[in-house]
Amino acid sequence: MSSGVSVDEFQALEQRVLRAVEIVKREREARAAAEAEVKKLREQIEAQEVTAKGQIEAVADQIEAAQKETAAAQSLIDAMTQERDAIRQRVERLLKQMDELL
Repeated sequence: MSSGVSVDEFQALEQRVLRAVEIVKREREARAAAEAEVKKLREQIEAQEVTAKGQIEAVADQIEAAQKETAAAQSLIDAMTQERDAIRQRVERLLKQMDELL
């Protein structure tokens, strides 16, 4: 019995080492691709967050403008209602005065 490694065993070991090296190389490439994809997706998320924030601010501005318009419209309605009531009272007084004349 020899204590050395036979040529066949050495070649088999060499093949396994080469396969292991190829596997490590593919895994590193896959990891680099995955990291690049993660970076790309994070950038897309950040861009979407910026866009969403801008859209939210625009909607908030529109809501605020609509609230101001609603308040202005309500003030106008209140003023017109008061004016209508004042005119109604004046007309009623005039009708009473006409009734008194007749």
